[in-house]
Amino acid sequence: MALTSKISLYNSQWPFQFSAEAERIAECFNSELSRIHHVGSTAVPDLAAKPEIDLLVEVSEHQNEAIRDAAMRDLGYIRGSNLSEGHHFFRRDVGGIRTHKVHICVIGHWQIERMIRFRDLLRADPVIRQQYQDLKLRLEANNREGIGEYLAQKAPFIDALMGIQDLNPATTPSG
Repeated sequence: MALTSKISLYNSQWPFQFSAEAERIAECFNSELSRIHHVGSTAVPDLAAKPEIDLLVEVSEHQNEAIRDAAMRDLGYIRGSNLSEGHHFFRRDVGGIRTHKVHICVIGHWQIERMIRFRDLLRADPVIRQQYQDLKLRLEANNREGIGEYLAQKAPFIDALMGIQDLNPATTPSG
């Protein structure tokens, strides 16, 4: 079973695609918007990735969800299941291909710090970046069950890195 899209070499256009999409979706959040971050593999130069732009939206609170969901729907997004309490998820596909994922978390949600810290670690450490890329390519090549299998098999690598970082705050890269 295929992943949501095929892993490809780093594309220097990804940061520009993030900026354009961040500007496009910002109006969906009105006064609750705090910041929009580029996270995920497309936010890491020199890292192969599924060409799906991950946006992490920090909001002061989840307010007017029905209005926000309708505005996101008007932009081509489908709301997925909440990934955890206070962590809402949207996806956008164009022509049957996943192009964007939006994570919406209330300021202070534990996933915000984790996603940014992981991104910054990959940006800062070429050895870890290469190990992660090798893992992703191997998982894609051996994937039989789709995106759920792929994500589940990546999780131990990420959890181990984040656990090491949690134990040694001095090694946490600054953003």
